[in-house]
Amino acid sequence: MKRALVLTVLLTVAWPCSARDESTFPADEEIQLLLTQADRAMRQYKLLIDEEERQLGKAGAEAVAKDRQVVQAVETAVEVLKKQPQGFNSPAGFAFFEWLDDAARNALLCSQTAMSQSTTLMMVGKTDDALRFMHLSQACMDASTLIYTVSENAGALYERYIKAEQELANKGVSVSEKCMEALKKTAGEKKQ
Repeated sequence: MKRALVLTVLLTVAWPCSARDESTFPADEEIQLLLTQADRAMRQYKLLIDEEERQLGKAGAEAVAKDRQVVQAVETAVEVLKKQPQGFNSPAGFAFFEWLDDAARNALLCSQTAMSQSTTLMMVGKTDDALRFMHLSQACMDASTLIYTVSENAGALYERYIKAEQELANKGVSVSEKCMEALKKTAGEKKQ
């Protein structure tokens, strides 16, 4: 009788582990694709940061320094997550998403700053300089759009992780409640 009870409890407790639907969690392949996209976007953006620094000089040094910090954070995360993709399915995935979002916003600020510079230069008749800033503005806008798209992908994958984690927790609570009921019932039968 005791063996049957222990076996029943073990099977009931082990069931959620074996029945866990892994397909709801972001898979390694999906995470690797996201990392490849992020890596490519950061490579493109790094070139623009260099160009922004050349064109803005000391005036843009503070902004460029912050841009480089965000790019470094994304690159470090990509390097770590490529070795351990399931690390994305943790709070690290949310940090990764936030860094991508910061990079998209910073690239957009680069675009706005360059366009502002272009407008100022046009007004004083420096057409060649204005055109260089217009090109930088467009390139930064393109990079922002690309990074934003990657960020949206990261957000969607992270949302799936959160939902799957919640579903798994709910199943665990349900199984625990059933185990407690079975144990109470068995204990009540023994008293009789």
